[in-house]
Amino acid sequence: MFDFRLKVFNTVAKRLNFTKAANELNITQPAVSKHIKEIEQQINTRLFDRNGTKIKLTTSGKILQNYTEKIFAIYRELEFEINQLQQKHKGILRIGASTTIAQYVLPPLLAKFHKQFKDIKISLTIQNTEIIEQLLAKNKIDFGLIEGFSRNKLFHYSPFIKDEIVLIARANHPIAHKNSIELDELLKTPLLFREAGSGTLETIAFALKTLGINSSDLQSEMELGNTESIKTYLLYSDCMAFVSIHSVLQELKNKTLIIIDVKDLTIERDFYFIQAHGKHSATTDLFLNFASLYNLK
Repeated sequence: MFDFRLKVFNTVAKRLNFTKAANELNITQPAVSKHIKEIEQQINTRLFDRNGTKIKLTTSGKILQNYTEKIFAIYRELEFEINQLQQKHKGILRIGASTTIAQYVLPPLLAKFHKQFKDIKISLTIQNTEIIEQLLAKNKIDFGLIEGFSRNKLFHYSPFIKDEIVLIARANHPIAHKNSIELDELLKTPLLFREAGSGTLETIAFALKTLGINSSDLQSEMELGNTESIKTYLLYSDCMAFVSIHSVLQELKNKTLIIIDVKDLTIERDFYFIQAHGKHSATTDLFLNFASLYNLK
């Protein structure tokens, strides 16, 4: 770390407790206070408001925390790229990705990775979440990138990026002017769905269940095997569909599709890396470290 004081500040900002920050950093509480005071003197502003034993960030403190996170991200990228100069990476990397991630999230990351590590050959298998897990269990892929809530004890799951599932319709849909609908209107609306085994479908069902609605209560007009088919179908139909926000960014920009909010319904999730437990190849670890620096968080 090029500036330990920033690390001290960032730890205090996250914990909002000098004692906990000191324990985490393995230094004394007076040392924490000294570092914070030095930063405040250097930039001539208070970073924390104190009320007895409680502290909170000032407006200046929130600004500094935001920039500190950006600085740390640059530090991590710098350390990663310097370390790679000292190593030669070769081999084959077998990735399995669920459809939404493979089509709309992964390609820019793969392009950046290939540009830096040209001697690593990548094989990408695109299937729904359920099949990706099966392929990993059979050792036919090195790791997966999936969507959905299911958890299998055979695997280790770690977050990749955030996602939101939104309800979309064609821009000239009869209710486009409303921008939002009630839950009871949703139950009467013809919908398109992905196939069984889709992580998106699983996530929708989970979110609806928390509101006391079974997915079987919805009006399913048709099941289609991929999001591209769903988006094209919608252009010629009064149907709607739930899809990942990542999959419709271009259509929203071009104003061919729109988002219809459903009151009281928010569907958020993480995309996950999925690996078998135990030791992993150096190539797999390299890609996961690279993705943690260059993903879309």
